[in-house]
Amino acid sequence: MSVKVIAFVSVKEGREEAFEAAARTCVAASRAEPGVLHYDLWREAEGERRYVFNELYADQAAVQAHMTSDHFKAFGLAARDLAAARPTIIATQPVDVA
Repeated sequence: MSVKVIAFVSVKEGREEAFEAAARTCVAASRAEPGVLHYDLWREAEGERRYVFNELYADQAAVQAHMTSDHFKAFGLAARDLAAARPTIIATQPVDVA
């Protein structure tokens, strides 16, 4: 069963470019992972300096593989100094409403 993950990251003022540079590497490598169906980064249009990772995985095993990948770990270390707070992460599963 596919898994949708949405992660919200608030970034410290003036650290947006550094965050985007670190994220760029992680996003590119994540898109190449087996089991990653969709992986994008968005920035909130107004208000906070908040970024949104929009991720879709084939299954929970693909999520676990991503979480243990070297590029994800490296991004996590870099983002720790750039984030204003701990990220909010929401994992969801599809609902059949047809």
